[in-house]
Amino acid sequence: MAEFDLVVRGGTVVDGSGAEGFSGDVAVSGGRIVETGTVSGRGRREIDVDGAVVAPGFVDIHTHFDGQATWDSYLQPTSWHGVTTAVMGNCGVGFAPAVPADHQRLIRLMEGVEDIPGVALTEGLAWDWESFPEFLDALERNPHDVDFATQVPHAALRVRAMGSRAASHEIATGEEVAMMAKLAAEAIEAGALGFSTSRTLNHKSSDGELTPSYRAGVDELVAIARAIGETGTGVLQLVSDLPVKDQSEFELVTRMLEASRRPMSISLAQGGPNPDRYKSILAFITEMNERGHTLRGQAGARAIGIILGLECTLHPFMMNPVFKEIAHLPIAEQAARMSDPAMKSRMLAAQTAEKDPNIIGGELIDFYSHMVYLADPPDYEPDLRTQSLANRAFAENRTPEDIAYDIMVEDEGRGKLYAPLLNYGHGNLDAVREMLAHPHTVPGLSDGGAHVGTICDGSFPTTLLQYWVRDRPHGRLSLPFVIARQARATAEAVGLLDRGLLRPGYKADLNVIDMDALHLHRPTVRFDLPAGGRRLLQRADGYRHTFVSGVEVYHDGEATGELPGKLVRGAQSV
Repeated sequence: MAEFDLVVRGGTVVDGSGAEGFSGDVAVSGGRIVETGTVSGRGRREIDVDGAVVAPGFVDIHTHFDGQATWDSYLQPTSWHGVTTAVMGNCGVGFAPAVPADHQRLIRLMEGVEDIPGVALTEGLAWDWESFPEFLDALERNPHDVDFATQVPHAALRVRAMGSRAASHEIATGEEVAMMAKLAAEAIEAGALGFSTSRTLNHKSSDGELTPSYRAGVDELVAIARAIGETGTGVLQLVSDLPVKDQSEFELVTRMLEASRRPMSISLAQGGPNPDRYKSILAFITEMNERGHTLRGQAGARAIGIILGLECTLHPFMMNPVFKEIAHLPIAEQAARMSDPAMKSRMLAAQTAEKDPNIIGGELIDFYSHMVYLADPPDYEPDLRTQSLANRAFAENRTPEDIAYDIMVEDEGRGKLYAPLLNYGHGNLDAVREMLAHPHTVPGLSDGGAHVGTICDGSFPTTLLQYWVRDRPHGRLSLPFVIARQARATAEAVGLLDRGLLRPGYKADLNVIDMDALHLHRPTVRFDLPAGGRRLLQRADGYRHTFVSGVEVYHDGEATGELPGKLVRGAQSV
């Protein structure tokens, strides 16, 4: 008679603690790990994994499935990459609390900040909620492939309390601040993992308005942080430009930490005119932890870059008057028309320097010094000295526009360009390694479910394994370290202490990974969002099995049809 629901046998168990892997088995019953090591009892299902890595399911703490989770049972592409728990509601944007008068404003904000088509959101969102607790109830109505949790977004709180005044960036009155603080605490008590806010110039609505939280007063943010702290649970998440010369943002973070006494994470990236600015942010994070606070930096696994092409939101010819003549046509027809040498001559002659500053990356559509051909498999640490369009053009006696044009029209308009922006200030990923290896950082910023026509970084967990553990020519990271960071450290960062370890009593979320077969494919575009909206997706080989609560949800990269994923309400303990 079987003693266990499942036994995974003969794997290299890398348990998420940071310890070296060992050859052994993992037994599961009732959705929990019950035994590891040499398991003598039998399982109702037995899987011999022949030495493949057996690891905890990954926790992705920075996604934007706020809309998709309401209409889609599959949180792809994130769930293709070993992620068994996704945390959304980041960057201060989301859809609750909300009254009907504010729906379109919140849609335009999400469309602009996270590049999710407004028409898809308009068609896909049921809006069968107003309060945040009602939003959580709505999320629970559909089954999902993986677990997910959410945070209460500052922009929605502000719009709910202030109406149109929120978008005008007025200072909130005392009554409005009290209302936001009350609603934030109510959301935490109902099951939100935390509160998120944005203070970056990069975040604008689709009509060009800065995110409502950008100029929120310090007193407002401190009051919200204090109210959350008084609940005794919850985390804080902040994305900010964090200018080093102006210490006000550091002071704000300090005051929020002091008022709440809750853990906080901040977005961390190399960028701007000073490519070493991130070192000052790391120093600040270290100082805060030495002072007894819990402050973590969220670090990306590679450069944060934009993908450009006819199928994408951005490409070098999007503002070209000749291209606008055919912009309404299907992509394949655009490419066919552009393949005509006469059309190419006209378009190159009419090329303009005009850009769209209201789209993230919209001012960088001719950043040819950092723009490369997106190959298959993609090269995420390209040598810009030889691969950038600018340097290729010089070597080939052509213009960068000429090369970009030819790439875009290949494969019936599916050709893509890639421009590594943040985390590529020195033309390599050495800064990323420093950030990933820091004791007070966790992997983050994948933005799964967002930037669906511009960025495809939901594959960050696979990059950590394939590139940082296996393939990078130098400066690799160890497998136990990477798995501990992507599984356990991320879980700890948001209070989900019941997962991220393969030890008895912990949630039976696990991956079986063939490290030799691990392979990231080039991103592709699928037009499967509501209203036919497009999204960039990226598949990977090498994930042999992914389990959520002991139920297999993916086998060799394909969904099994099982949907055990649940909304996680609040912090969890073993």
